[in-house]
Amino acid sequence: MSKYERVEVERAPGPNELRDPLVRAELRRASVWFGLAIAAGLVVLLIQPLLIIFGGLVFAAMLDGGVRLLGRVLPIGRGLRLMIVVLLALAFILGTFYLTGVQIAAQAEQLRSTLEVQGNRLIAWANGMGLMPGRADLSGLAQQAMGSVGRLTSAVGTVFGAFTSLFMIMVIGLFVAMEPRIYDRGLQWMVPVGNRAEFAVTINRMATTMRRLLAGRLAGMLFEGALTWLLLWIAGVPMALLLGIITGLLAFIPNIGAFISGVLMVAVGFSAGVDTGLWAIVIYFVVQTFDGYVLLPIVARRTVDLPPALTLSSQILASTLFGILGLALADPMVAMIKVALERESERAANAGVRMNDEDEDEAPARA
Repeated sequence: MSKYERVEVERAPGPNELRDPLVRAELRRASVWFGLAIAAGLVVLLIQPLLIIFGGLVFAAMLDGGVRLLGRVLPIGRGLRLMIVVLLALAFILGTFYLTGVQIAAQAEQLRSTLEVQGNRLIAWANGMGLMPGRADLSGLAQQAMGSVGRLTSAVGTVFGAFTSLFMIMVIGLFVAMEPRIYDRGLQWMVPVGNRAEFAVTINRMATTMRRLLAGRLAGMLFEGALTWLLLWIAGVPMALLLGIITGLLAFIPNIGAFISGVLMVAVGFSAGVDTGLWAIVIYFVVQTFDGYVLLPIVARRTVDLPPALTLSSQILASTLFGILGLALADPMVAMIKVALERESERAANAGVRMNDEDEDEAPARA
């Protein structure tokens, strides 16, 4: 270029250069939105393992609650207390199936055939009344119902997938219950140092809430199952033991579990006669009324008070999106979200109080 030639050179940074503060700000903003989109996509793709991990944390909270409860009467190491809790749980499960295994297996087959017969009778009656156009049987309706379960957790619909998921949940829960402090410290390392104190308080409250929630659920399951079995046995309803066990297990899922157990009870009761079916209906309402108006209020005062409509809505949404595993874990997930929102509200309220105090202190100085 000749020294006599004059050209104008733009000195300001171009839009493709990161030296421009505006470009840097826009790039940071775009990175945040792009990261959120990637995170949402990963959650959708990895929802099955994420649910298994969360289920493992729920199982770990159950074991940790037993360890803490045992520590009130046995001043021994945590590892020994955990081993005692696990052995007691295994002994209870194996002992129950050993003492009543043959009876439960026979009643399970009888329950399946009874439900199929009663379902076909109900469908035939509905067809005769014109309530259900076309021919349909129980197996066809069951296949349609299973086909409506969310695609995200189709593996849980198979027997192998269910047992594999249950095994992984138990393994993860056992490892977390053995050394909970390691995982707590690891979670805190993922948070900036300035926010770790608030994060630690939130995590501690979540763990306490989870233990209380599961303690209340286990107490309700044991009471509901035992009372149902006893009343059905007195009333002469067939398969009372199996129905009591199923009612106790389904009590882990509020609202929906009670409805399913009630349908099973009434179907089995009417298979033995009209009088027995009426007794099954009475027993169902007696158990659920006592559980809802006496037991649950007592437990709720010491555990987590979740609104029934919120619980039922979350169960419907979780079961539609995530299948049966999401239905079982909907209640703990809602409880954790509730604790996080309450902690955030408390933190915002405390920050507002501190700002008001600072303004009051600065007012005389400005005057």
